[in-house]
Amino acid sequence: MASIISHTLCRTATVPSGVRSMATGALRRTPLYDLHKAHGARFGPFAGWDMPLVYADQGALDSHLHTRSHASIFDVSHMLQTRIVGPDRHRFLERLVVADLKELPVGCSTLSLFTNEKGGIEDDTIITQQEDSLYVVSNAGCADKDYAHLQKHVKAMQDEGANVKVQRIEDHSLIALQGPASQHTLERLAGVDLAQMPFMTGRFIDIKGVQCHVARSGYTGEDGFELSVPAEAAVTVTQGLLENPEVRLAGLGARDSLRLEAGLCLYGSDIDSTTTPMEANLVWTIGKRRRVEGGFIGADVILDQVAKKSGERRRIGLVIDGAPARAHAKVLSSEGEEIGEVTSGVPAPSLGKNIAMAYVKKGHQKKDTPLKVVVRNRVQDAKVVRMPFIPSNYHKI
Repeated sequence: MASIISHTLCRTATVPSGVRSMATGALRRTPLYDLHKAHGARFGPFAGWDMPLVYADQGALDSHLHTRSHASIFDVSHMLQTRIVGPDRHRFLERLVVADLKELPVGCSTLSLFTNEKGGIEDDTIITQQEDSLYVVSNAGCADKDYAHLQKHVKAMQDEGANVKVQRIEDHSLIALQGPASQHTLERLAGVDLAQMPFMTGRFIDIKGVQCHVARSGYTGEDGFELSVPAEAAVTVTQGLLENPEVRLAGLGARDSLRLEAGLCLYGSDIDSTTTPMEANLVWTIGKRRRVEGGFIGADVILDQVAKKSGERRRIGLVIDGAPARAHAKVLSSEGEEIGEVTSGVPAPSLGKNIAMAYVKKGHQKKDTPLKVVVRNRVQDAKVVRMPFIPSNYHKI
């Protein structure tokens, strides 16, 4: 994540799909690198960054459970932050994403999708309506691609006479505070009341004398916040949050299992440039006005699928008997026909069960449908379940 958020939006590290393949050249470090190191972090490459996986005082399982019961800090400074400014900013970005940005109230956020000419998803992103700009957070693994995409299209619109600019935010860190203790931890540090700040909203808050953009969102299914903090203040703010003994640092290992329990997609695994919103069950991200007017890249393909409820496959959740199924494990019908494959799978610490996300041929996605999964040449029973796998705890008022 940017990351996909629900509608409104082991003790060794489990590294998300695609991580190891990105370890090429010199790895970048976030402003919190030395703090992670001081806390005994074990690092691994992710999207060209050296990122913490687990810490000396707790493994991924411990971090996962601690996030569900208390609160954890995730360093997500590797994600792409951009600001779209100018009077034509809504018209510009609506060419590239499926959201209705013109009608999005100031201070509200929405999950949206960058799409391509074939109707596929180029990335998922969170967009927040600010007074004079659109604040956009996109996935680290797509950062260079997304920024080049924005630059290409903004130049084309500028050549048409539009007044719009894309600004890459490189002087801010991004810190995710996630878990039930998040609200009172941030309230105590910032001296503000956050009870009336609902899920998927954002505002500027002074934290320890530093103006930060605070969004009530995240990638765990828990209540939480994402703080865009000036890089020079990132350590100070993080240490302030850690003064609460309920709060601990957590790494990518726990982040992956938390997001999967919450039914949230990982770009490059569960959605990619060949996946359409209809196939991914993400039609709800398309604004009502946009379903009528279109106007975004790939709209003809996407809206035709929506109207006809077509598309060859559907994203589903599975609970699996036996060993956990990992990405690319084959999914079979109860009769033994190969109908799809797993895209993400983990033992779910909160459930004590093995869960997975998968794509199957249309017609096999109904809840409670019995299926089979091939794990290390063994055929294991599985069942289609609704996602999220556990109830979401987003803050509503």
